[in-house]
Amino acid sequence: MKRLLIVLFPLFCVFPLAFATTVKIDSAQYVCDGGMMIHTGYLTGDIDALGYHASGAPYGIGGIARYHFAKHWRVGGEGYVSNLGQKGNGSFFRYAWGGALLDFYWEFRRVMPYIGFTVGGGSNTTLLIMDEPDGEWEPVGETYYRKKAFGIVDPYIGMDVIITKHFHLTFKLDCLIPMRKRHDIPIGPRFYLGFLFYH
Repeated sequence: MKRLLIVLFPLFCVFPLAFATTVKIDSAQYVCDGGMMIHTGYLTGDIDALGYHASGAPYGIGGIARYHFAKHWRVGGEGYVSNLGQKGNGSFFRYAWGGALLDFYWEFRRVMPYIGFTVGGGSNTTLLIMDEPDGEWEPVGETYYRKKAFGIVDPYIGMDVIITKHFHLTFKLDCLIPMRKRHDIPIGPRFYLGFLFYH
């Protein structure tokens, strides 16, 4: 799935621009929007307790819901699950996070760029298998597991491509910033492709 997302992202970025409608929107008519997003990106970080450096392309899915107010503002919430595989042996970092968001958008004929941030939290589940098993159903000597909660601030920028008045594709870039100065979770930019419905 991870490789498929990496291949499809550039195609999805170009394809909608050729077919988007030229209908000019009036944001005052919208009350809310929401939908599903998939993502990939690049994460990196050091696990100091183990002397291990993690890196790679995550993949995941989630959703968003927002209410519109004061013409160009939106408030709402979002939540995602993100997986980062390691070592090719079943090791992984798994994030589940969400929070409350606030953003501001601009209106153009075919696109709606926006900027905002999310404040919230989640949990990180880590499984690192340092030794390789000798065979099937054999014990693995050096294996580490941890589950820990964290708080985040998540700034983001993005752009909607207007396919119809009530259906948009959205492209978003964000970066989770842990609230604690000392953290041991891989961080970096994530790139999102979303399917949103406006009402």
